[in-house]
Order: sequence, then C-alpha cells, then structure tokens
Amino acid sequence: MTAEIEKKPLPEGWLEVDALDIDAKGVARRPDGKVVFIEGALPFELVSANVHRSKNNWEAGTLTAIHRESSQRVRPRCPHFGLHEGACGGCKMQHLHEGGQVAMKQRVLEDNLWHLGKVKPENILRPIEGPAWGYRWRARFSVRHVHKKGTVLVGFHERKSRYVADIRECHVVPQHVSDLLMPLRALIGAMDAIETCPQIELACGDDVTALVLRHLEPLSEGDIAKLRAFAAEHAGVQWWLQSKGPDTVKLLDEASPPLAYALPEFGITMPFRPTDFTQVNPHINRVLVSRALRLLDVQDDERVIDWFCGLGNFTLPLATRAREVLGIEGSEALVARSRANLEANRAAERTGRALAATEFVARNLFEMTPEMLAADGAADKWLVDPPREGAFALAKALADLHLQPELRGAWQPPRRIVYVSCNPATLARDAGLLVHQAGYRCTAAGVVNMFPHTAHVESMAVFELA
Repeated sequence: MTAEIEKKPLPEGWLEVDALDIDAKGVARRPDGKVVFIEGALPFELVSANVHRSKNNWEAGTLTAIHRESSQRVRPRCPHFGLHEGACGGCKMQHLHEGGQVAMKQRVLEDNLWHLGKVKPENILRPIEGPAWGYRWRARFSVRHVHKKGTVLVGFHERKSRYVADIRECHVVPQHVSDLLMPLRALIGAMDAIETCPQIELACGDDVTALVLRHLEPLSEGDIAKLRAFAAEHAGVQWWLQSKGPDTVKLLDEASPPLAYALPEFGITMPFRPTDFTQVNPHINRVLVSRALRLLDVQDDERVIDWFCGLGNFTLPLATRAREVLGIEGSEALVARSRANLEANRAAERTGRALAATEFVARNLFEMTPEMLAADGAADKWLVDPPREGAFALAKALADLHLQPELRGAWQPPRRIVYVSCNPATLARDAGLLVHQAGYRCTAAGVVNMFPHTAHVESMAVFELA
C-alpha cells in the first residue's frame, strides 16, 4: 500500500498561487477557502501579499515577496513596468513568459466558452502569435504639464491611477515612436498651449506616423510652426489636429503622404484616418485576415456577408475570392469610407483578379430582427467581427429563423460562420445561441495574441451548420 502524501501546511501568511484571472492577477486560496487575487503573482508560486481590499468571499492584494518562483517568470524588458509607485499601467504581463501569456489567454477563452455558453470546440486552433515588442501601431498617450516636476509628461497612465507615468521609453510601440517620447515632451513644453493639449493619439501606417494632437483651445501661429518643424525633423511624422470630437480631426498639411496599410497577400491597400478603427497590431492583422478567409474557404461562386465590416478589413480581401460580398456596418459615414476604399482598390488593379460585386450598407446591428436578417438575402458564408458588445442581436435573429421556419420562407442560413472576437465573454454568449438554438456546431476556436503583455484576449471561432 502507498500512503497518501500529505501536503505540509504553509508558513503563516504564505499563499500558493494556482491560476491567473482575466486581469492577469494570481489566484490563491486561504486554508478556509477564501479566494485571494494577487497582483504580480504567477501560477505555482509561493508568495506573500499585502491585502488592500477584503470582502466576505475574496480579497485583493499586491505581491510583497516570492518564496518559490514560477519557471514562467521573466525579467520585464521595460524599466517602467512593475508594481512600484509610478509604474506604467500600459502593460500587465511583462513578468510572464510570452508563451505563458498565450496559454493563459487560451484558457480564458475555453473557460468562457464552456462556463458562459456551454460550448466546447471540436478543435483548438493554433494560437496566432507575432512580434512581442514594437507591435503597437496605435496608442493614446496622455499629456500633462506637471508643475511640481517642472516638466511635461507624455505616456500612459500609472497603474491604477489618473496620473501620467513618467516614461522615457516604451517597448510595445515601434522603436521610432519610443524615440519620439522625449522630443514630444520638449515640444509640448515649448508651446504656448502647454496647459491645453491633454492627449496625443498615435496611428502608424506602413509609411507614415500620424500624431493627432487634441487641443482644447485654438493653437497660435507659433505653435503651428513648432509642429511643422517637429514633423520636418522627424521623417515620416505628420500632424493631425483635433479641436473637439473625432469628427473634427484634420490634417495639418494636406500635402502629407496618405495614411494606409497593406494586405499584400490579397493585393489590397487600406487608406484610413488616424481616428478610424484599425487593428493595433498590423503583423497579427495580416495573419488574422489570411486565416479567417482560409477557414471560411470561400469559393468563387459564393455570396458572403461581412457583419460589422468597418473600413473593409475583411470585406475587400473577401472580394478577391467570392462571387458577391455584402459589408454591413452601423455608420453611414463609415460605409461611405468603405465604398471609397473599394473603388480605390478597383482602380489600382493590384489584386490579380477583378474584385467581386461588393456592396456596403448601414444598419443598426444591435437591433437586428429575423425579418431584417432575411431581407439581406441568403449567403453561403458569414464573417462576423463585432466590437466588445458582441453580436447578440444577430445571433438571436439567426436562432429565431432556425426555430421558426415559417419566418424565413426561401431564405437559408449560412453553412459556415467565422466569428472574430475581442471579448471572450460575449463570444461565449453568442456561441451558446448559435450552438444550442441556431443549429450550429463549434468546430474550432483559438486565441489571437493581438496585444502581448496585456490581459486583452482576441479570438476566433468557426461554426458549421449541423
């Protein structure tokens, strides 16, 4: 007989971490079962923590000591990352090996699908991964003139704070953007508008770095001259000015080169404005689009609908494969931009074949009904890429048509759906509808590491008509 090995009690105050939560906090349990969320701790570590919040069933704290270190713990690359006062809050997981980050996100996806949607994918897709550093081509830097320090700060907020972190370098943005942080501080510090420019938004294209300056008061001629001199000194930089909301953004110098990114596999180039939604990580986006179309397996005699189509990031590549494509988005202005992008690519003739018959329409996708869905016509396949709120109304309308055949007439549901998600919780909710009420199987799902070193989980799931 083999005796059971008894677990020795831990020293007073020590905690054994057994998981990470969706916010990248270590999860431990006290002997009485009470859960403790520990910022900075990793699975399989023995730690001590300073508890700063306590409820009946859980506590939250910050790591104070590591008594047994995880093999997945690494030294953070950025000197501004950490738990110390003033640490930058832009990243949460630089202390965790990149492979461990991806594994954590995969677990979050699978847990959400099962616990929220009661869905278990038949296959797990290999994670989409890419460069872990210099990947962030979009960012929003806060700007503050700190009188006590006698300087201007440009960067992300401090961890759990409204204050701007005093960062002098950033390793998740491209190197040339990191190199601009200190010159930007000097620039704003020399401007008349030093107190009234709260934000600089970054948007990189393939050849251009756009900086959008939010200014609360009109800029002086002297300040305009300083911005132009800065752009002339730093190759590829162009300034955009934003006086109020995103609709007020305008290019400072109209002769500047266009802002755009390419999808070379499809011969597509996507012009955009710096305040438009585009994917933060262009390297991952190229692979994401490629995999989505490969999973859809679009044939040249098929009709495809791209729901939540945005500027056409998926729609235009789909038009190089299908017979007909319909892109649907919630904004008339965005639809107009998508049409312009379509015509620009038709005129450029870079795709190797004529683009399919493609139309864009505007519709409130959060108020979809079965009747509206049937009116859009049958499609062989769907590409669904919603915002964080997910596509509940769309999935519900599809489920209603499945459960009430009298509503659909001759309309037929798509044979395959590829759903690209930026929120595993809403994906799981919608997946539950598709699988349990709309007649689909979840044949595959996997994560997309769009945001390394953060807890943000992007993913992709494939649904086949049962």
